[in-house]
Amino acid sequence: MKNLKMKAARAGMDLSQQQLAEMCGVSRQTINAIEKGDYNPTINLCISICKALNKTLDELFWE
Repeated sequence: MKNLKMKAARAGMDLSQQQLAEMCGVSRQTINAIEKGDYNPTINLCISICKALNKTLDELFWE
């Protein structure tokens, strides 16, 4: 399933996929794959993304 909440949060902070990837210590392709729903990130990566985007796990990853 696509992660449109993460994509919207990233865009809302005016961050590119590359910028978010650098903040989280992963590749741009990893961020792209998460947003497209092609990759299920580890809980540690989820937490890192949430911290970078100032969101909670509930807001970005759980319904």
